[in-house]
Amino acid sequence: MSLAWFFLLLAGFFEICFTITLKYSQGFTKLIPSVITVIFITLSFFTVSQSMKIIPIGTAYAVWAGIGAVGTVIAGIVLFGDSYHIIRIISLLLIILGIIGLKLAHFE
Repeated sequence: MSLAWFFLLLAGFFEICFTITLKYSQGFTKLIPSVITVIFITLSFFTVSQSMKIIPIGTAYAVWAGIGAVGTVIAGIVLFGDSYHIIRIISLLLIILGIIGLKLAHFE
């Protein structure tokens, strides 16, 4: 795996972190979670921008957003008691398949 893909995976992880801390910030009304959210947003944007030096913008954005979406839904289920209906799980699997497809279709 290239450094660009490592940065992209890291960006997706930071995306998940910032959405979780965004929930805890309660609309930026809680200081500490708000500051942590801004830090994770900055890290996420920085690492995705680094990946875009090599990975095409469409692929990078779709993978970044997909990782963030899947991870955030899973975090919502685990941390906040969100629904884990079978249709949601199947939909997550489709997003994961799309991410894998974009990776397989990318030739460096």
